[in-house]
Amino acid sequence: MSRKTLRGTPEAASAAHRGAGRVLDIVEVLTSSPDGFTLTELSRRLRVPKSSLLALLRTFVARDYLERQSTGVYRPGPRAVEIGLRPAVQRGLPAAAGPVLLDLAEKSGESAFLGVLTRNPPEVVYIDKVESRQRIRYTADLGERRPLYCTAPGLAIFAFMPPAERSRVLKSLTLRAFTDATLTDRDRLRARLDAIRRAGVVINVDEFIAGASGIAAPIFDRQGSPGAACTVIGPTPRLLAQREQLGLWVKAAADRLSRSLGYQPSAEAR
Repeated sequence: MSRKTLRGTPEAASAAHRGAGRVLDIVEVLTSSPDGFTLTELSRRLRVPKSSLLALLRTFVARDYLERQSTGVYRPGPRAVEIGLRPAVQRGLPAAAGPVLLDLAEKSGESAFLGVLTRNPPEVVYIDKVESRQRIRYTADLGERRPLYCTAPGLAIFAFMPPAERSRVLKSLTLRAFTDATLTDRDRLRARLDAIRRAGVVINVDEFIAGASGIAAPIFDRQGSPGAACTVIGPTPRLLAQREQLGLWVKAAADRLSRSLGYQPSAEAR
């Protein structure tokens, strides 16, 4: 039957309904699969041929609702994060983070933020915050994005990526200088990421905004993936005056949130 004769018929309506149903099926799987899914897994779960799903998945990727990793796993993309189509574990992170951020902001006197990783492009997006009560303070809107290579939460996530992914992302980034302190040499940035990984916490001084600095630590999911970061940000002089104590508080807050996601550090990491 030709497309022309099919249009407007019950068969056409049924095909359209199947297509819409499959889109909704993908959305439901997307929000219930914290570790993402492969084409094979989705095909098996929905009992739909892979050939019928592939075009839909490509559309999701093209419009940033999904990201396809080198392993073939599909995960939520930046548009999904922005409109709230996140896996259950990631949707629960802001709820778990609220009391932690509040405690961190009250103890430090600075603004505390929760940022999550987006992979296309690789950046950090703020999804929760508690602002400082001080008259002069750092602020940012939820949904704002920050570079990986010159912000505290970005560097915290960047440093703990698996080596192959970190190397690939480092090669792909355009290293623009936002301030005189922004590091734009790849070799020096690579060495800095190694140092952050050893320290477990990052101190960023004036690298994205002159006069504003941040301290951050990564948050790991139950698979050990650094998909988020906890950070305090404030005026540089105030932040540096208590940098050691802030580092301890931020690391403790990030560890607490990692445990809430089911992360169990190895004996070597304890």
